Amino acid sequence: QVQLAESGGGLVQAGGSLRLSCAASGRTFFGYAMGWFRQAPGKEREFVACISWSGGSTYYADSVKGRFTISRDNAKNTMYLQMDSLNPEDTAVYYCAADRRMNVMIRDGYGMDYWGKGTLVTVSS
Repeated sequence: QVQLAESGGGLVQAGGSLRLSCAASGRTFFGYAMGWFRQAPGKEREFVACISWSGGSTYYADSVKGRFTISRDNAKNTMYLQMDSLNPEDTAVYYCAADRRMNVMIRDGYGMDYWGKGTLVTVSS
């Protein structure tokens, strides 16, 4: 059974940091881009960041550029999101996704092959 499992969410004060992880299991993700999305209460899901299979290409939403860093360790089948300088607007459920279509992932994430169940990040002011 293919599974993406997020971890690392929690409560943090504004200005603080968190590191999210997304562990993949059940198959090889060779050639798959992986990405992070988030959904805040009452809002639509939005793209946060993504990374190519090799790690050589990364893309970020403007709202997180310079504060978040995406990375992956293919030997461990794990992707990470280092989040620094967090602010209350970053409060959301964060989801990881995997798909071969990196362009679609950047655009809106519609129809991604695999999704995790999400991890909640709460940033207090």
